[in-house]
Amino acid sequence: MSDSEDYEYEYDESDQEAMDAGSNGGGGDDEDASFEYTDDEDNADNNNDGGGEVALENAYYNAKTERDNDEFDGARETFESVVTMEVEQNKKAAGVDNDDDNGDNTMMDVESTNDNNLGAGATPLKYHGPWSYKAIKQLVKLHLRSMDDKSAVKDYERMLRVACSHDAKISPNAMEKGVNNMLDRVASLINNSGSDDDATKLASLAQSIYDATLKAFHPTTGLSPNQRLWFKTNLKYGQLLYEMNETSKLQLVIRDLLQSSGQPTDILEGTTTSNTTSNTASSSISSQSQTSVMEIAALQIQLYSRLKDTKKLRATYHRAMSVRGGVPHPRTLALIQELGGKMHMSQRNFDEASQAFFQAFKSYDEAGDRSRLRCLNYLVMASMLHASSINPFDSHEARAHRDDPEIVAMTNLVQAFHNDDIKSFEKILNKNEGRIMDDEFVREHVADLLRTIRTQVIMRTIGPYTKIRLGRISKSLNDIPVEDVESLLVSLILDGKLNGRIDQVNGVLVKQSQGADASSMPGGSSASDKPSEKNVGSVESRNTASIQRLTKALEHLTTAVSNAGPQRMM
Repeated sequence: MSDSEDYEYEYDESDQEAMDAGSNGGGGDDEDASFEYTDDEDNADNNNDGGGEVALENAYYNAKTERDNDEFDGARETFESVVTMEVEQNKKAAGVDNDDDNGDNTMMDVESTNDNNLGAGATPLKYHGPWSYKAIKQLVKLHLRSMDDKSAVKDYERMLRVACSHDAKISPNAMEKGVNNMLDRVASLINNSGSDDDATKLASLAQSIYDATLKAFHPTTGLSPNQRLWFKTNLKYGQLLYEMNETSKLQLVIRDLLQSSGQPTDILEGTTTSNTTSNTASSSISSQSQTSVMEIAALQIQLYSRLKDTKKLRATYHRAMSVRGGVPHPRTLALIQELGGKMHMSQRNFDEASQAFFQAFKSYDEAGDRSRLRCLNYLVMASMLHASSINPFDSHEARAHRDDPEIVAMTNLVQAFHNDDIKSFEKILNKNEGRIMDDEFVREHVADLLRTIRTQVIMRTIGPYTKIRLGRISKSLNDIPVEDVESLLVSLILDGKLNGRIDQVNGVLVKQSQGADASSMPGGSSASDKPSEKNVGSVESRNTASIQRLTKALEHLTTAVSNAGPQRMM
């Protein structure tokens, strides 16, 4: 074996595959010879590609060791030395004198006074290689750890200029992964920030980081135009702005995304009608990615949900759900379906809300996201408000989670609901078992849940009787005030679910048979005043009919009181 072969064998041992291969050959004498060769000739051949690569690698991992030992100042200096060393090596290989830059901005930019390194006239950094890219990326992480925002932004911009350079030979996948990891790191810092001062400082840092990324990869004006990475970065930025409640900036990001994908932006001003929006979306889908439509719609739906803009929310939701052929991430689809379910809940369309939450639950489950449990809770709640006799946990997908600690309380709640066990139902809510009441969306509908189960208990309690005391009904409802019982009974009567009248003087509910004379109904209502079967299915129609019956009942009561007045005076 020649000296040259000994050297190659010794160097390749740093790679795991070469180590595995080397374990089967070579004796102790060969290893001694290779190490002796390296020691004797290292200085002479250090400028060769192999020797220079080893020196860069050793310096880089020495810096990481210093970082792991909390020697941050030393780690920064060593990482910078990696950049300097590689630039010098690459310049020498290119025949460029280190003392003569020929006016090119080729060095590290550490001492640059330009605050906007990615502004007009910015160029990729020459002579920087992959080790420079890795070292600068580690420097950014160190600056983020020490909350040195100015240094973090400056070195991040330097990292982007290196990544955009052909000399660095950074693969598109490695570049995208590095950028995404850095953006995720910044977002994580913001989400975990403690004080308001830190949050404000990190918000400014995030904006600078995202602005630099968007400038570097802009499809037309960037240092390294990259439509896909620019689009993904905008989506990440939009999500971060939503979490920071920066709705004004989020609208600008959505506008850029819509324009880049060829979609209409007039829906942001609310000037697009439903039909026009649907037709425009259909025509644009054929010329751009359906997946992009879904991803942008997810941001829009979050925005309009936060702004409580029901009109735009409904239009965007239906446009997103009408897209065919797109393959968005299951989490994106789940987010759209979850917020669509909440929209249906706000409109009291509990059946459609149940379907949307079930689809969201399945999508989250497919993505392996723990948010599936939240959607399962919402599904159970919507099912109860719909007064459905079907237990959501009877489905194959939900059954697997019924014993999950976060779901057990909701399982018990739905069981008490179907058994009309109002005492257990209220006990679970009052004790906040499973932290059910910690969810703001659940809290918003607790009153509706209680009203629904109390209505069921009332109907079951009064079933066998033609007359029943309000106190008896109150007792069956876990001793709620009689006034609340009267309110529930009035709602049932006005909704046409109960045919009867309330004797407030004696505290009695008097039920009337279905064949009773119409004139005996409250307010002298005729049969024609009853809501038709068609109207029963419409919330607006039922409300209108209930108001009409209430008006006539009040008129009847006023007449009765007026007639009774003179009799009492006699």
